[in-house]
Amino acid sequence: MSTMLSISEGLRAARRLAGLKQDDLASRSGLSRMTVQRIEAESIDPRLSTVLVVARALGLELMLVPKDLRPLLEDFVRSGGRILGQAPGGDAPPSIVDSLAGSPRRTDRSDGGT
Repeated sequence: MSTMLSISEGLRAARRLAGLKQDDLASRSGLSRMTVQRIEAESIDPRLSTVLVVARALGLELMLVPKDLRPLLEDFVRSGGRILGQAPGGDAPPSIVDSLAGSPRRTDRSDGGT
């Protein structure tokens, strides 16, 4: 069973994470508050163009993923962008998530290295 959120749940979670009220998101996206509320409540099936407008107002982009790759992508996201099966430490490659976020690479200093 997939643990991924529905589009509506994801948009609602992103809005809340951004600290926005439905009115705020409606203003940013050029939609009515009622439309935002109905999307989040899953009482309407919004057009793709509407989902794109709302997502972009939240600083998000949609990405189409081949169905066969979805389980691998979900595993990758859950792993924090690290190569699965890779031992942690100084020789491990940096996380792609850390790289994209500009986070410094963690290194293993237990061997006394500098």
